[in-house]
Amino acid sequence: MGLSEAPGERDTQALLPTTQAMELRRRNYHVERPLLNQEQLEELGSRSSAAGTLQWRTWFRCSRARARALLLQYLPVLAWLPQYPVRDWLLGDLLSGLSVAIMQLPQGTFAIMSVMVGSVTESLAPDEAFLQASNSTVDVAARDTTRVQLASTLSVLVGLFQVGLGLVHFGFVVTYLSEPLVRAYTTAASVQVFISQLKYVFGLHLSSRSGPLSLIYTVLEVCWKLPETVIGTMVTAVVAGVVLVLVKLLNDKLRRHLPMPLPGELLTLIGATGISYGVGLQHRFEVDVVGRIPAGLVPPVAPSPQLFAKLVGNAFAIAVVGFAIAISLGKIFALRHGYRVDSNQELVALGLSNLIGGIFQCFPVSCSMSRSLVQESTGGNTQVAGAISSLFILIIIVKLGELFQDLPKAVLAAVIIVNLKGMLKQFTDICSLWKANRADLLIWLVTFLATILLNLDLGLAVAVVFSLLLVVVRTQLPRYSVLGQVPDTDIYRDVAEYSEAREVPGVKVFRSSATMYFANAELYSDTLKQKCGVDVDHLITQKKKLLRKQELKLKRLQKQNKLPKQAAASKATSISINVNTSVADIESNDVEGSKAEQVSAGTELEDIAARGQEDAKAPDMSSLKALGLPQPDFHSLILDLSSLSFVDTVCLKSLKNIFRDFREIEVEVYMAACHSPVVTQLEAGHFFDSSITKQHLFASVHDAVIFALQHPRSDPINPVLATKL
Repeated sequence: MGLSEAPGERDTQALLPTTQAMELRRRNYHVERPLLNQEQLEELGSRSSAAGTLQWRTWFRCSRARARALLLQYLPVLAWLPQYPVRDWLLGDLLSGLSVAIMQLPQGTFAIMSVMVGSVTESLAPDEAFLQASNSTVDVAARDTTRVQLASTLSVLVGLFQVGLGLVHFGFVVTYLSEPLVRAYTTAASVQVFISQLKYVFGLHLSSRSGPLSLIYTVLEVCWKLPETVIGTMVTAVVAGVVLVLVKLLNDKLRRHLPMPLPGELLTLIGATGISYGVGLQHRFEVDVVGRIPAGLVPPVAPSPQLFAKLVGNAFAIAVVGFAIAISLGKIFALRHGYRVDSNQELVALGLSNLIGGIFQCFPVSCSMSRSLVQESTGGNTQVAGAISSLFILIIIVKLGELFQDLPKAVLAAVIIVNLKGMLKQFTDICSLWKANRADLLIWLVTFLATILLNLDLGLAVAVVFSLLLVVVRTQLPRYSVLGQVPDTDIYRDVAEYSEAREVPGVKVFRSSATMYFANAELYSDTLKQKCGVDVDHLITQKKKLLRKQELKLKRLQKQNKLPKQAAASKATSISINVNTSVADIESNDVEGSKAEQVSAGTELEDIAARGQEDAKAPDMSSLKALGLPQPDFHSLILDLSSLSFVDTVCLKSLKNIFRDFREIEVEVYMAACHSPVVTQLEAGHFFDSSITKQHLFASVHDAVIFALQHPRSDPINPVLATKL
């Protein structure tokens, strides 16, 4: 038996539109207010200029509250540690810290930063510079000492840059790092890290490269040397990778039943080290191992100032990249847990870590996505988890590090590659962005390709510049609309989008979806004239030509009026010289003829003057109608300026030109819906004068439309000014 509708279902569906209409009528509201232009609105609302305070004055103010705020800003631990709920958060922070420490043991803190630092040290201290003359082998000890000095000096420089940028509030640049840019950048960086580990997976010896296209050359070299793969090394990497994946899958299934995830990295590390030591992977199967790991902490060493000039460019790039990654992850977790990240505070904290660490011969660091996710998922709540993790790592460095000398490098590479899985999944952004936003997809693709081809530092610069250029292009190509009134409302919408919206007869309402400034002001004016359906420039040109012809004609007639007077004077002279001519002949012929010519010329000028007096009473002879030119089908133009967020000098000039041009074709221009800061900028730019006043600016589009309908044709000499509402 098939499904059947309930008896009253069809009736309910039929009554649904009626119910919605009744609900809309029930929500109706009625407002009565006077029609307001900007001048009346300021008087009604008692507008006053906002008192601006100079920022530099607050820098020198000193008080107990300000000192406490500054202290808590740069030492936030003093704010949250006294209120730390030990019973609720300590166990989670403890388990989280141990988990992160276990992940931290087999690799560097952040793979992307490690690759950037490694490329710098390898380029400035290559193996070829440490060849021994006796047997042409590399002096590993001297090479590593030089590279450590380079890395530690680089860390000090990075820290100085980050602290300095944080103190001058450089954190505002975070606003230019959009989510598609950050995700594409981290995806490209993960690809670079993945490729950098291939030589350890296959046991290959590759030449060190840096700079643009270095990644492409590395891939080609790996493919070229694949026949030289060490089978034992590749098998070790594959086995370690499979074990790690299985442990992660087991953790996902037993997540609810385990107090903390199984330490897959640590188990793999211990197992691989034991097998390597027992079986002798290095000697029997030519598997590369970590080698000697010095135990204990090294004494602090001052950085080498001689290296600053060589490292300053790379240091700034690494400082910006590290900060970009850190603040991006911080924003992700801030949105997830409902707090706010202070970008300048993060910059100072990261810089101090690198600055102090560099003195103790550390290399530059940043945060890691995989470890941050582990810390969150295992119950980490505060920086106590980080402190526990650091303490555990310190114990390993001091006492336990020497136990891992036989750890195969292939296992470390497998750990890094497996933990890149989350970043590599970001390739799915391409499909989602294709459906959601093509412009963001373009940013994603450009960022990814630039980072892959040009390396991390230049890639980030290209990505930021491209995203800013795309913003400029978007503002240069906004959506321009002619608005119509939605029936029985004061709402105006695009007539091309809303079929029920109707243009008000005699009034054109124009709006741009973006603010008007120097980059799109000319396009705004051109599109306005095009949307209005009138060739404004051609009409003005024709009008000027006809007016010029009238002026020339008048001058020609005036010139003809002077010529008869000169002819009469010359004939009078000839009369006095010609003694044979009688006075009667002169009086009867020449004098009468000259008088007749003067009378005819004077009559023509009198006719012109009479016509001029009649024209003063009649309609203006310089109007489009009198000149025989077509008139626009609208008498008023309203510019909806609600999208304007600021105005520059080019915008001011463009608006003045719009007023001038449309008044030339007998169309009055009004503005509507201007925000108060924009009005202030218009005043500061001396936009308002005797011809364009605040009476041309209305509180809303509807106010301007009503006024335009009440005053369809304004006096061209004194438009609107004499009107009192």
